[in-house]
Amino acid sequence: MRQGPDGQAVIRFRAAGVLLLLGHLLIVGWLTLRPLDVAWVSAANFQPLAGIKADLALGPVEAAHRFGSGLLLLAPLGVLLPMAGGRLFVSPWASLARTVAAGALISLAIELAQTGVAGQVVDVDSLLLNTVGVALAHLLVVPVCRARLRRGQRAGAGGRTARFRDEAPQGSTPRISRVGMAP
Repeated sequence: MRQGPDGQAVIRFRAAGVLLLLGHLLIVGWLTLRPLDVAWVSAANFQPLAGIKADLALGPVEAAHRFGSGLLLLAPLGVLLPMAGGRLFVSPWASLARTVAAGALISLAIELAQTGVAGQVVDVDSLLLNTVGVALAHLLVVPVCRARLRRGQRAGAGGRTARFRDEAPQGSTPRISRVGMAP
């Protein structure tokens, strides 16, 4: 990777993304993997959307609280994962797919780790809500931020053609002369 005049800014941007990502994952781990002192625990939910239906039966306020907490728990990953990657020029669909897949895997790891924690219950609907939260955060924030950063990089080029990709400039194509077969 070629480091241009903005090379230090890219490194700082990625480092900030990694630090924020690690901090967020520590907080999520503390919230979801600490033992809870409860009198009783409901059964694990392995049927998709059954927990959401049960939440809706509790009333609109309680349902909104549970949906909101499920959507917001891992939503920052939708922004922090691309930030830690530090890529400005990547297909928006590839970025979304990569981020949502990583968010789903992190959510799955949390749900699987909860099986060994007292007072915590596995819920497939949590996995669904967490993944949707990651996707929504990515769709709402990342394209706008990348466009803004690209515009800033173009404006900083000072009217000259700037290289936006991570590859080094290419020289002229070497000419290969034909060599006959040796006798």
